Amino acid sequence: MLPVVGQDALRAHLVAAGLAGTVSTTREQSLVRYRLFAAGDPRALLGLEPEGVWDLRRLLTLMGSRCGNSPDPRVVTGRETIDPALTLSALDVFADRIARAASLRSPVLLGTGHPGALLGFYGALAAALEGAGCRVLTPAEGRCIDLATRFGVRACTLSYVRGVALVRQGATPCAPDAPGAHTHSPLPLRLALDALAAAGEPLPGLVIGDHGWACGAGQLGVEAIGPADVNDPAPFVGEAEGRVAVAVPVDDAARPGSYRALTRYVLNRARLSQ
Repeated sequence: MLPVVGQDALRAHLVAAGLAGTVSTTREQSLVRYRLFAAGDPRALLGLEPEGVWDLRRLLTLMGSRCGNSPDPRVVTGRETIDPALTLSALDVFADRIARAASLRSPVLLGTGHPGALLGFYGALAAALEGAGCRVLTPAEGRCIDLATRFGVRACTLSYVRGVALVRQGATPCAPDAPGAHTHSPLPLRLALDALAAAGEPLPGLVIGDHGWACGAGQLGVEAIGPADVNDPAPFVGEAEGRVAVAVPVDDAARPGSYRALTRYVLNRARLSQ
C-alpha cells in the first residue's frame, strides 16, 4: 500500500516543490498565451474550439477563479501563483473520476506533451488502472506524425512508455530510452483515436493527459482529465464550457520526483493504492 498523504501534508508539499503557491511560470508567459488564445491561435487552443468569445479580460477572470492568479490586467510582470486549495479541490475530483473508471473497468488512454516532468505521474496511474482491470490502450504505436515545432514542421513518432503515449522526434522507430518531445498538439491524440476507430476498437472511456491530449479528447466528446499550468487557458476554458471534465491547476514542468506525492494522494483517494 502506498503511504497516505493527507491534505495538509500535500498542501505543504505543493508550495515547497513549487507545484502551487509561487510557481516558475511568469506573468509575461501567461499573458502571451492568453492573448494567443483570445486570437484563436492553434498553438494556444490545444485542439479546443471554444464556443464562447474569450477576450483577455474574460480569460483573466476565469484563470483567477480556476488557478488563483491575479485577474488584474495591470499585473504584467513577476512570477505567477496557483492557489494550493484549488489544486487540492481539483485533485479530489480528478481522483474520483479515476475511481469511477476503475470501478467500470473502462478502457483508458494516457498521453503527455510533458514527458520529462509528468511521465512518472501518468505511468503510475496507468499501472494502477491496469491492475484494477482497465485496458490501457496503446493505439497507433510507432506511427509517424508531422508536428509543428519551434524549428518548423518535424516528423515525429508516437510511442508508449509504461502505457503512456508520447512523441519522439524522428520518423523511424526510436530507441526505447530516447527522450520524448514537448508538444501542445492535439494531433497525436487524434491519430490514436483514428487508429482505434479503424481497427473497430472501442474508444477510451477516459483520457488522462495534458495539453492536446486533454483538450483534443474533450473537443471530440471523450471524457478527459489532467493537469494544466496557469499559462495554458485552454483546459480551463474547456472545463468551463463542459468539454474537459477536470483541469487540475499545477505547475506542469517541475522536477519529475515532485509529482510522486500527488500520485500517492490520487491513488489513495481512488482506492487504487494496493
